[in-house]
Amino acid sequence: MSKQKKFILEENSIPTRWYNIQADMPTKPLPPLNPATKRPMTVEELGRVFALECCKQELDTEHAWIDIPEEVLDKYRYYRSTPLVRAYALEKALGTPAHIYFKNESANPLGSHKINSAIPQCYYCREEGTTNVTTETGAGQWGAALAYAAKIYGLEAAVYQVKISMQQKPYRSSIMRTFGATVTGSPSMSTRAGKDIITADPTHPGSLGTAISEAVELATTTPGCKYTLGSVLSHVTLHQTIIGLEAERQMEMADEYPDMVIACFGGGSNFGGTAFPFMRHNIKDGKTTEFIAAEPASCPKLTRGVFRYDFGDEAGYTPLLPMFTLGHGFKPANIHAGGLRYHGAGTIVSQLLKDGMMRGVDIPQLESFDAGMLFARTEGIIPAPESCHAIAATVREAVRCREAGEKKTILFCLSGHGLIDMTSYDRYIDGDLQNYSIADEDIEKNTADLLHVE
Repeated sequence: MSKQKKFILEENSIPTRWYNIQADMPTKPLPPLNPATKRPMTVEELGRVFALECCKQELDTEHAWIDIPEEVLDKYRYYRSTPLVRAYALEKALGTPAHIYFKNESANPLGSHKINSAIPQCYYCREEGTTNVTTETGAGQWGAALAYAAKIYGLEAAVYQVKISMQQKPYRSSIMRTFGATVTGSPSMSTRAGKDIITADPTHPGSLGTAISEAVELATTTPGCKYTLGSVLSHVTLHQTIIGLEAERQMEMADEYPDMVIACFGGGSNFGGTAFPFMRHNIKDGKTTEFIAAEPASCPKLTRGVFRYDFGDEAGYTPLLPMFTLGHGFKPANIHAGGLRYHGAGTIVSQLLKDGMMRGVDIPQLESFDAGMLFARTEGIIPAPESCHAIAATVREAVRCREAGEKKTILFCLSGHGLIDMTSYDRYIDGDLQNYSIADEDIEKNTADLLHVE
C-alpha cells in the first residue's frame, strides 16, 4: 500500500456557512442581462426558471457568508467532511520536493462533488412547493447527484444527458434511472429546441449547451417545474465552497498552507468551490497563493476564449452572461471528459480571470490520461477524466518545482472517481484516444456576433 496521510474533520467542525466571494471581490462581476431588454436580470425574472432562494444567492454581492439550512447540513453530515490526503507516492514518483495534497471529493456517496449543490437546490425547490426539477448533464455526475437529491426531497426529476456522453458512459444513465429520474439523450425530439438543433444538424453529438436549452424549455413549459444547474452560475459555486472551507481547516491540521490551488474547469463550480475560500485571503490578508484552472485543450474558453455577453445555452433561452466564451454555438470535440465540454466560464471566474487573480491552463486529452494513470498507479484511486486535468496541471507544477529546486505546497481537488469511466481508460490503454484542438478562425466565427462588454 502507498503511504498516505489523511485529514478528516470532526462532525461538529463541518462549516455551517457557505462563502460568497462576490462580496469581497475588488471588481464585482457584471450582472446577467435579460436578452430581450438588455437590462440586468432581477430576482423575480430569474425565479421563473430557478428556485427563488437560489436567485437571491445568484445576485447577492453584499453578504460574504450565507447560512447553510439545517436540513441541508443534516444531509451533508452523512458524508462530510471528505478527506484531505497527502499524496506521498505521487510526490515520490515525480521526484519533486513539492508537497502535494488532494481534497478527495470522489469519496462522496455519488462519486463526485456535484451532490454538494444538488442537495440545497432540491431543498429550496421543495420548500417553495416545486414538484418537478429538470437539468442537463454531460458525463452524468451532476445528473446522478440531482436524481438522488430529487428523490430524497420527493421531487420528480427529468435529466437531459449529452448524447455522445450518454453513449460513452451508459452506466451513469443507469444510475440516474435507479434513483427514479427520466433520462433523455440531447439533442432530442422531445423539445422545440432539440428539434431545431437536429433539423439543422441531424448528426449533432450534443453539448451541454444543447442539453441546457432542452431542460430550460421543459422547466418553463411545465407547471410546478424548476430548472437546476450543476455549474457555471454563482449560486452553484457558492454551495461548492464547502469543499474549500473544509480544506482550509484541514490544511491547518497538516500545518501547511497552499502555494497553489488547482482544479479542473468546465463551468467553474468545482474550481471556485475549492479556490474561493483560499482566494479570500489573497484579497483580504495579502496571501499570494496561485489559482490554476485546468481545462481541456479542445475546449479552451479560459485560455483562448473572448470576454463577451453570451447565452449559457445553444438555443438562447438563458440570460446573457458576461463570460469568457467560445460562443454558445460551439460544438466541442468528443473527448471523454464530458463534464468539461462547455463553451463558457461562469461570471465570477471570468471577472477574476480578467483581473489577473487566477489563470487557466489547457490540457491535451492524452496528457490528462497520462496523469490519471500515474495517479491511479501511485495513489490507488482511478480519477474521473475531468479530474485528470487537475492532476495533469499538478504534475506540471510539481515537475517545475523539481527542476527549480523549489519546495511548494500544492492543493488540488479530486472532483470525482472514474470507476464508471473505464471505457475511456480502455481506449487510452489501447491507443485509441487522440488530442483535439480548435482553430482560431472557428473561435472568431463563433463569437463574431456576441454582445461586447462595455
